[in-house]
Amino acid sequence: MNETMDRPSVEHYRYSVEWSASDGEFVATIAEFPSLSWLAGTQLDALRGLEELVRSVVEDLVESGEEVPEPLADRTYSGRVNLRVDPALHRRLATEALRQGTSLNAYAARLLER
Repeated sequence: MNETMDRPSVEHYRYSVEWSASDGEFVATIAEFPSLSWLAGTQLDALRGLEELVRSVVEDLVESGEEVPEPLADRTYSGRVNLRVDPALHRRLATEALRQGTSLNAYAARLLER
């Protein structure tokens, strides 16, 4: 957080810019605000436009006392993922982990890394 504890730096958000064939322009999107996007003729203009929009949205959220999404880059993660699967899949995964001589956790982590 930079300005206040309630206002993260908009530069810390996860932006993406790609060509939109249907729009004939570059589209910038942001992971933390999935409903926001910005179209422009260049990648840089799309990014700059979206950053300005995000600044405005964050300012409005702060002024209205609403929660501002924390940037993914600033979040901490425990490393724990609890996953519910079908019992038959659980059995197959446990069996394959045993065949490979590893724990189910280590086997699942390797699968997820792929």
